[in-house]
Amino acid sequence: MAQYYTTMNLKSRFAPSPTGYLHLGNARTALFAWLAARSVGGAFILRLEDTDQDRSPEIYEQALLEDLQWFGLDWDEGPDRGGDHGPYRQMERLALYDAYYARLQATGQAYPCYCSADDLAAERAVQRSAGKAPRYGGRCRHLSAEARAEREAAGMRPTLRFHIPDQGILSVPDLVWGERQYALADLGDFVIRRSDGSPAFFFANAVDDALMGVTLVLRGEDHLTNTPRQILIMQALGLPVPDYGHLPLLLGTDGQPLSKRHGATSLRDLQHHGYLPAAVRNYLARLGHHYTATDFLDNTALAQGFALTQISKAPGHFDAVQLQHWQHEAVQSLDDAAVWNWLAPHLQDKVPTGREMPFVAAVRANTVLPADALDWAERCFATPAMDAEAAEAITGVGPEFWSVAQTTLQVAGGDYRLWTKALQQASGQRGKSLFMPLRAALTGRTHGPELAALLPLIGAARALDRLRAAAQCS
Repeated sequence: MAQYYTTMNLKSRFAPSPTGYLHLGNARTALFAWLAARSVGGAFILRLEDTDQDRSPEIYEQALLEDLQWFGLDWDEGPDRGGDHGPYRQMERLALYDAYYARLQATGQAYPCYCSADDLAAERAVQRSAGKAPRYGGRCRHLSAEARAEREAAGMRPTLRFHIPDQGILSVPDLVWGERQYALADLGDFVIRRSDGSPAFFFANAVDDALMGVTLVLRGEDHLTNTPRQILIMQALGLPVPDYGHLPLLLGTDGQPLSKRHGATSLRDLQHHGYLPAAVRNYLARLGHHYTATDFLDNTALAQGFALTQISKAPGHFDAVQLQHWQHEAVQSLDDAAVWNWLAPHLQDKVPTGREMPFVAAVRANTVLPADALDWAERCFATPAMDAEAAEAITGVGPEFWSVAQTTLQVAGGDYRLWTKALQQASGQRGKSLFMPLRAALTGRTHGPELAALLPLIGAARALDRLRAAAQCS
């Protein structure tokens, strides 16, 4: 198994089942596969494994394409753009699979199985009670042609099982975990075609990877036990076997598999909350992969810094605080116009026309998500909600301070520097005892953007009203 690739031969893929919105664990898998390809100028393909038709409505396929595009990934071949190895939806490849099923049956490497779900459940129960790992015992492996014909005549619809040798060891190199060995006798003959004629995951996934020229498969470690079965299929069909690397699972901070209880867990959730795709890429790229660079990276730098040897064996732990760190970094990487374009759909016309750029310049350092900017827009241009610390700061100075604050603001004509200098001289307050009450009165908070930038947005008239209100509270 090769562990180094060149532009000429690396081809990775992302092959999701469109049964729901793209989970962050799968999004990280897609990102790693994309980075592995782009790091050496290789190819990246998108394939839809849609054989579970009951759970694959068209809405999820469209959502998947939209979410990957929002995420900033591009692909060289896929269901929406074609390619030399299509079709790229498995349900459009059924005739191709049938040809390979026939080859396996002709060589005795696959056989029809008529066991019912109840039969299989009973067999597994007996094996468990005997302390054995459950696996198919092969009862249909040696049925005669006459016995099969009788079952067919009775209307029984068989599955198709792959015939695994009863002895031997299969060695499977893994780019993350190293070489692993599997006793063939422990695997058991497994289903490669369901009774309704649709292909099982083991089969279609393996055949598609080989026929599409995939040389590198990166996927979650939950597929570790699938890999030996798929390698056996490809070997039986004389198909090329890709290199495999299995990524440790993505867990919540409590060590449990990531789920809704940990907050936003899909790309669509994060997009809804206003996260920038570059922030999500920077965060997920570092979740289970070591980068020497600790600063914010664009796509080119992320690809250049990616290496299969830097993938960790330890589970990745999703941390919303770290994601927000990269979100802040992503916001600061944008110019003011780009920040406004990001914020505008979320601000609901809260910022008056003509004040957009001054508003962005004032609040961007204090903005992680659009909700933060929306809050500051309301504090600048509407009525600010007063938090407890702000109320305490306002009552901590006497009425005289607020009277002088109003007078000096009017004399200064709304000029922040002149106003605060005059207020300091007239009130005798300075430093925190001067600026904390002012900030509290003007914004309803004791921390935030520079008051010098906020005052022109608030305006002298609105500021006077807020100072009068503070006087009534002190």
